[in-house]
Amino acid sequence: MDEKLEKIKQQLQSHNYKLTPQREATVRVLLENEQDHLSAEDVYMLVKEKAPEIGLATVYRTLELLSELRILHKMNFGDGVARYDLSDDNSEHHHHHLVCRHCGTVDEIFEDLLSGVDERLKANYNFVMLDHRLTFYGICHRCIDHVNIEDYK
Repeated sequence: MDEKLEKIKQQLQSHNYKLTPQREATVRVLLENEQDHLSAEDVYMLVKEKAPEIGLATVYRTLELLSELRILHKMNFGDGVARYDLSDDNSEHHHHHLVCRHCGTVDEIFEDLLSGVDERLKANYNFVMLDHRLTFYGICHRCIDHVNIEDYK
């Protein structure tokens, strides 16, 4: 985790920002919960446990800054709540998500399901894709045997 924290610190410094104690507390919460898709309120509640003096507005500002600098991806899974996901430096594109309409669970797919699309976009539309996001909505493996899929169509 310290290595990732140091990398984020360097990214902030390269844009003339400092890793203040408030930002560090927020980043640590994100790193500790990297598998989750935390909302700003989720992040705030976890930060508050570590640093009670930090306010919600500070957490919001930090999340927005990290999103602007592409350290975080800001996502919405159709429930009206912005969620945050740390950028993955080891993949060319952002990973994909499976969102269960029954239980709300979000699973991740790290396989690039759109392989070759960037070349087709360049060839057919003279468009250079820098990144993409793909979210599938359906019923997850945990719920599939307990629901009537027709109720969700």
